[in-house]
Amino acid sequence: RSFFILQSKGDADLQFMLVGGELIKIRSNSWKKNRFYKLQEDCKTMWHESHKAFRSNQTFSIDDIDSVRKGRQSEGLHKYTDASVEDQCFSIIFKGRKKNLDLMAANKDEAKQWVSGLEKVISNIWIFSCMRKADKNEDNKMTLKELKHFLRQINIEVDDSYAEELFNKCDKSRSGSLEGSEIKHFYDLLTYREEIDVIYEKYAQTAGRISVRDLLNFLLNEQREQVGMADALKLIEKYELDETAKQKQHMTKDGFLMYLNHEEGSILNPAHKSVCQDMTQPLNHYYISSSHNTYLMEDQLKGPSSTEAYIRALMKSCRCVELDCWDGANGEPVIYHGYTLTSKVLFRDVIKAIKEYAFRTSEYPVILSLENHCSVEQQKLMAHHMISILGDALLTRPLGDTMPSSLPSPEELKGRFLIKGKRLNKLDAAFNNNNVIENDSVSEEDEAADSKENGQKAKAKKSKIKLAQELSDLVIYCKSVHYNGFEHAKDNQAFYEMSSFKESKAANLAETSATAYIHHNMDKLSRIYPAGSRTDSSNYNPVPMWNAGCQIVALNFQTPSKEMDLNQGRFLPNGMCGYILKPEFQRHLASQFDPITLSKGPWLKRKIFHVISAQQLPKLNKDKQKSIVDPLVRVELYGVPADTTSKQTHSIDNNGFNPMWNENFQFDIHVPELVMVRFVVEDYDSTSQNDLIGQYCLPLTSVQNGKELQLLKRITNIFSLVIFHTLLK
Repeated sequence: RSFFILQSKGDADLQFMLVGGELIKIRSNSWKKNRFYKLQEDCKTMWHESHKAFRSNQTFSIDDIDSVRKGRQSEGLHKYTDASVEDQCFSIIFKGRKKNLDLMAANKDEAKQWVSGLEKVISNIWIFSCMRKADKNEDNKMTLKELKHFLRQINIEVDDSYAEELFNKCDKSRSGSLEGSEIKHFYDLLTYREEIDVIYEKYAQTAGRISVRDLLNFLLNEQREQVGMADALKLIEKYELDETAKQKQHMTKDGFLMYLNHEEGSILNPAHKSVCQDMTQPLNHYYISSSHNTYLMEDQLKGPSSTEAYIRALMKSCRCVELDCWDGANGEPVIYHGYTLTSKVLFRDVIKAIKEYAFRTSEYPVILSLENHCSVEQQKLMAHHMISILGDALLTRPLGDTMPSSLPSPEELKGRFLIKGKRLNKLDAAFNNNNVIENDSVSEEDEAADSKENGQKAKAKKSKIKLAQELSDLVIYCKSVHYNGFEHAKDNQAFYEMSSFKESKAANLAETSATAYIHHNMDKLSRIYPAGSRTDSSNYNPVPMWNAGCQIVALNFQTPSKEMDLNQGRFLPNGMCGYILKPEFQRHLASQFDPITLSKGPWLKRKIFHVISAQQLPKLNKDKQKSIVDPLVRVELYGVPADTTSKQTHSIDNNGFNPMWNENFQFDIHVPELVMVRFVVEDYDSTSQNDLIGQYCLPLTSVQNGKELQLLKRITNIFSLVIFHTLLK
């Protein structure tokens, strides 16, 4: 049998999916239907039974799947199934704005097989499915014609003579077709990585192999690591599969490649994959991953509102979510984008979802940013829901027994919820049991400062709004106040009071008053939100806001974009906990740092990125059999204006399978602590805009020297790109 048949035959989960089985599709309490699902023979398509009349498309592509969630991890499953079937449930989350597919298996073992099989297909089966598709007559053999078809499938355009040469080299039996071990040989030739051989042979100074001392030289010279012989030996013990070589303390080429493809070989410093920063400083000393209008799944005018949007944001370690609260039917407050056609979701259901998912990916505090448009009676119900549902996790008074003078730390607030909104009195009233309010109104002007101030909401402006004391009392460390200038804030704004800035105002302050803005953010929180004109849920560039020390830079999480790539990259290190400690010059009052003029700066360092090669880039135009990508790589830097730049390789014609660039890029960096590096791979087009193939983004301070990079197309792992990075003193 051919190599790809052997692969699926040897995997119980894949065989299970190819046979298929019954699953219960769940949409509501009253809509739970048995449907048959199976993986198609191409290993790229899922077929499912449908009872809809005239339904032409009963399949979906594996490529459309973003992730698979095991258990009741979606809005629908959590709402419409019982906790007793947790182990039987799973959800297929699609890319873009397609609805989740919520499913329940007959038992937990079958659910486990479906989840495991789908994950394997998503990440590993691509090349084998291409082989299967190329085998036109399904005889488990590959003729020269089928081989040419296969090469086009995997994104390689070669001339006929090279294809024939490759075929003859593998056709040991001289039968005119490849099968079994011959296909395995063909696959090995295809996946051979010349660039790895060059590096390996450079350091293999011990009888053609890398000894423990050779490996140490590699680590010291290429990766600039502070390591010793014991560290090199540990890598051999961990990654070398050849026992004879391991006994001799040698690393073979296969072991070396395995090391480069695993965690220690990642461009992201492994030490940064867990919480590694000081988490005991005041809350305002951190960048905080933040979402704008979190309830929206699509645009700002007519799209759906859903608890699923909160789940998705929280599962990405978002630590500040927004709730636009309005009076609803039957006395129950709802959340939606006021004065628009967006759908409504119950406030109570949102709080339940937040409670359930807030601390699954991060144990650090979650801020609930309330935009309150409710009547006093429904505000009281909002307070009741938060107290009853969030329980002891809801912060209802300052920490400690005395009035604090600064914000607590993320460490002190682990597992807690903070409410951001209006408060009728000062915080010290919470200690004096003096919560009786003579004036129960707050300025609508302040509330408008927190809102998007778009055309629809402008209609609702009033001079004052009534505020329920029960809701006011829940606002502890994040009291919303109107911004009246930095000097006014310095003299009149308490440490627990914070202002919101629309993007244009924040951008102007960051450019014209950067040092003053940074000092403001040293002891107070600032929240930035998108302009009301972004009705398509597009995003602004968050980097200038971070440069000015702004903490809560809220973006539309539902919109894949360069700006969201930067946001996810910013919060990738420190265990993806949603909090990143700001640089020292943004925290200490003596600092006079200005990101625009670079006054009082260090700073200049030089970085070199060596872009070597890529592997197995996907075809973008799958409808055209002969469409092959022409990839190029661009290295983009985002930081202070002097550091914001990019450089790119040449494009390589008709090779998405194993393109090699081998180009060096040198950058002179002024403020490395603020630089984000974004690696972008695109399909070059001379007549129109290039198409995105994949990207990866991380802070420059988290980049390891001499490491390999797993590139992402937004969220989904696509391919590996070897990046070697060197720091020149």
